[in-house]
Amino acid sequence: MSLDIFDRLKAAALPEWNSYVDHSFLRQMGDGTLSEGAFRTYLVQDYLFLIQFARAWALAAYKSRRPSDIRAAQAGLAAILDETDLHVRLCARWGLSQADIEAAPELQATVAYTRFVLDCGAAGDLLDLHVALAPCVIGYAEIGSRLAGAIGDMASHPYREWIGEYAGEAYQGVAQGARRHLDELAARSMTEQRFTELAAIFAQASRLEADFWQMGLDGARPASL
Repeated sequence: MSLDIFDRLKAAALPEWNSYVDHSFLRQMGDGTLSEGAFRTYLVQDYLFLIQFARAWALAAYKSRRPSDIRAAQAGLAAILDETDLHVRLCARWGLSQADIEAAPELQATVAYTRFVLDCGAAGDLLDLHVALAPCVIGYAEIGSRLAGAIGDMASHPYREWIGEYAGEAYQGVAQGARRHLDELAARSMTEQRFTELAAIFAQASRLEADFWQMGLDGARPASL
């Protein structure tokens, strides 16, 4: 069976992809040893990240010429807004209100990643933008499923709500839809020569995802370190 475009992109950027999906942040999350400080840093920044990603999905709608593409952007935007609700609930456990997290400054890794995606969409076409979005949108479903499978019974796991969100049927469906849409876009406009350029976008987005995890770990360290 031939690989779809997402699997081809992963294979072409395997070191970058592995640095993202097998990051120590995720390994610690899976075994329950991730510090609350690291998760909290990540969670606040990811909320700010999602605001920018919502703009990227709005840009995808603007770049679209077919109703089916606009609907795909609409579904992506709705999924992003659902994710922000999860972040608000989790942050509330530590006494952080929505106003608190929206007032937090964006850290460098957040700025670097979100502006890269927005630039891909502004300078390129719809396929460029969806390739830049894919490591996050589709990758989180893969990560959530992998963590949930490895943990098994998550009843007492400290990060069960986060893992369950991305391993759950609703988000898995979002990711599957995004993957099918990416394949449709590639079938319309991708040449083998262009694949090299798309693989470079995918690799850079995966590197920036890994940097985002690392930001969480670094944010939990004492300033003196």
